[in-house]
Amino acid sequence: MTTPSTDDLTSRLQGLWLPLITPFRDGELDEASLRRLVRHYAAGPVDGFILAATSGEGMSLRADELERLVTVTRSELSASGRHLPILLGLSGASTAKLLDALDETAAWPIDGYLIASPYYIRPSQRGLVQHFTALADHASWPLVLYNIPYRTAVNLDNETLLQLAEHPNIIGLKDCGADRAQSIDLLARRPSGFRVLTGEDAQYFDALTDGADGAILLSAHLQTEIFASVRTLLKQGNRDAAQAAWDSISELTKLLFAEPSPAPVKYWLAQQGLIDSPEVRLPMVEVSAELAGRLDAEIERRTQPLLRRA
Repeated sequence: MTTPSTDDLTSRLQGLWLPLITPFRDGELDEASLRRLVRHYAAGPVDGFILAATSGEGMSLRADELERLVTVTRSELSASGRHLPILLGLSGASTAKLLDALDETAAWPIDGYLIASPYYIRPSQRGLVQHFTALADHASWPLVLYNIPYRTAVNLDNETLLQLAEHPNIIGLKDCGADRAQSIDLLARRPSGFRVLTGEDAQYFDALTDGADGAILLSAHLQTEIFASVRTLLKQGNRDAAQAAWDSISELTKLLFAEPSPAPVKYWLAQQGLIDSPEVRLPMVEVSAELAGRLDAEIERRTQPLLRRA
């Protein structure tokens, strides 16, 4: 079904989106740190938030925590005076359960969903079409598809994506296919208005030069202004300056994935004072002492001042 917000969200589904980490402390959702994070990024060059997706450890959240995460984020955005769109990350291997989740979240203050392919069971392309079509027909908010085959064990091929892109309630794709040739082919053949944002941090510059509409980047929790400037400079036609900006942060995208994400970026944010604890939930674990040392050295090299706690 099409909602009144579909066209608006489509127009805003570009630029730099942040897959916000979910802060925890002593096993619980850390609301104080969450509010601090939202205020901080709402004041910067971020074009939208993704909540409770991979970077947000969404699969570890209870239903009440998920709702609280959305409510607090929207509250802080409203207080900031900046209305940034929110996509809620959903995932699962059962179409029926995801339909229930769409019903349960329909009245939440969100603007759309980011929905990954069903994991583990490896459905056929025909099954993927039927799965996402059923969700799009049912959802009260627009859907952005999430293709990440190295996590789900199934790839949304381009013929499937092009078929799904014709659905009025499917407006875009987070592309983590890690196959540049497939991405370039999709960008060349996609219908008008279907947005493609890369989710591959290390391929950000290449994706933009290939024609992607923007990116959803964990790494942009750090050096956010520089990440945003890469796209701005490219759009201005200043490729050399964009390349220089990218060169200054490209190694950071590798460091932040040296151990399972989001533990490295949580460590960095805790060292900055943006969150109170680098805590993650099992089976995720905090960074090793070796990586902590590398992160400390990089933090010092980049000389980012400690932020005062709100």
